[in-house]
Amino acid sequence: MGLPMCANLSAAGHEVIAADARPSREQAVTECGARWAATPAGAASRASLLITMLPGPAAVSEVMTGTGGALAALPPQATWIDMTSSAPAAGRVLAAAARARGIAVLDAPAGGGPAAARAGTLQLFAGGEATVLDRCHPVLEVLADPARIVHAGGNGAGYVTKLLVNLLWFGQSIATAEALLIGSQAGLDLGVLRDALADSPASSAFIRNDLDALLSGDYLPAFGLDRCAEELTAIAQLARDLGLPSDMTQLTEQTYQRALHRYGPVKGELLAVALLEEQAGIRLRHHPH
Repeated sequence: MGLPMCANLSAAGHEVIAADARPSREQAVTECGARWAATPAGAASRASLLITMLPGPAAVSEVMTGTGGALAALPPQATWIDMTSSAPAAGRVLAAAARARGIAVLDAPAGGGPAAARAGTLQLFAGGEATVLDRCHPVLEVLADPARIVHAGGNGAGYVTKLLVNLLWFGQSIATAEALLIGSQAGLDLGVLRDALADSPASSAFIRNDLDALLSGDYLPAFGLDRCAEELTAIAQLARDLGLPSDMTQLTEQTYQRALHRYGPVKGELLAVALLEEQAGIRLRHHPH
């Protein structure tokens, strides 16, 4: 996600300095028109705007406050935008530390995946002050579809909104897979069933946009199963902390945890469906006539 974002910012005329935990990324960064820094602090020390796009909350904490971290190096009055799908509790601690130094903060986790990052059409769920978001809009519009930059509320609201989006998507994938397993075992043609579901009140973005990939054997390896489980754990814990009924949320999280235990921290957003297929002894595959 970060490299194509870096390329788009450079192509739009912004001076970009990038850092990554993998030194092997230096050549790719310089080839896209940006400059390389060996540490997050090196990238942040002259930045008016710092954007972080990282695997999860532990990585954000390390990049911002670990050895060679960016937070202490950021100039006062800079702005930090975290586009990581992170946990609200972890984000609150870092945001407070940044604001204590006079640094403006937005949490703006991104949706859309690598293809949208390359096209500059990400969806952003922004949490923070509206004035800060307005000030950053020209830069964000290089990375995201301007019509899909959503101001979700104050700091932390972006993180929560993105987690809820992912919760529903993961939950829909499991519910859809269970429906397809029932239909398949009952003798229905999966292609016919897919079309019927897509053109019915039961339709969802998962059915319309992602089900064909599953039916062709693609478990969407752009994202790690461990990260899926981590995000679901964060939103399930939030529901418990708020004292809310959340049976479906907890079940979705438990299913992904079982998949993680079965397959390990491998790539595949839909490996919870693979677990259901394995338990059923059925592979959900559509074979066109």
